[in-house]
Amino acid sequence: MLTIFFKDAILPGDKTSRDKTSRDKTSRDNNSTRECAVTSPEAIETYYRGQGLAERIFTALTDEGHDISRLTPEILAPYDEFHVGGMAATQRVAGRLHLSPSHRVLDIGCGAGGPARAIAAAHQCHVTGIDLTADFITTGTRLNAACGLQTLVSLHHGSALDMPFGSAGFDRAVMLHVGMNIADKSTLMAEAARVLVPGGLFCAYDVMRVGDGEISFPLPWAPDASVSAVETPDTYITAAENAGFELLSRHDGTDAAGAFITHVIATKPAPTPGQPPDRFRNLAVHIESGILAPTELVLRKAG
Repeated sequence: MLTIFFKDAILPGDKTSRDKTSRDKTSRDNNSTRECAVTSPEAIETYYRGQGLAERIFTALTDEGHDISRLTPEILAPYDEFHVGGMAATQRVAGRLHLSPSHRVLDIGCGAGGPARAIAAAHQCHVTGIDLTADFITTGTRLNAACGLQTLVSLHHGSALDMPFGSAGFDRAVMLHVGMNIADKSTLMAEAARVLVPGGLFCAYDVMRVGDGEISFPLPWAPDASVSAVETPDTYITAAENAGFELLSRHDGTDAAGAFITHVIATKPAPTPGQPPDRFRNLAVHIESGILAPTELVLRKAG
């Protein structure tokens, strides 16, 4: 089964939580990016609360004949890998970090913990996740236990902009499709740098603006411009360098997203006049047209 962004085909209406920073709203065209004001964390958590993610996942797995007390990251991947490329992308990102069992890894904006479980199982290292939405942390903790990974994966409720962790507590960090909802890239990068040891590695994998053209909505992470904070790779890199990171490599994932684009164009409905487009098809169109691209930045903290 092909994993697509947020697994909309399997869990209709499901969306992943992502940190949102407060900003005063002004009048704007909500179908374009002329004005971007990210809503408050409280509003976003309220929006995602009650989506029933755990129940939908367990019901779907039971219907497929799985024993929900004996799961694996591979079984869960179609349901908890909330980014373009799914588990394959998670494995690619993890591979850029040269992981060993002794490494302490942080997943910033972990959602229900899919990438954290996949990384822990593959590399036998401890992974800590943090996400803004408490319901996803509750769901993820149940899934950790179902996979027998509760001793390797721990999930915490909190903001990526003010993480409840001490300085220099992690050797590696990942962030998968989170920054598109965080306007304050400077604080995001500063917090990532703070919690990493000197010389620690951080891979940010987000959908970024790589070409000219208007960004239209809805998109998988945002129904309108008010909750979208898409930026260029250069914006991320500048924020990262100001926080004390150096860029080791940059990777455009457009080619790797080919299967996603093909599947979505083939299965999602074409636009209907007067109606908003399907959010997944709209993302595929933006990637195909060269406006957006799933992009990986591999960064190293100085020291």
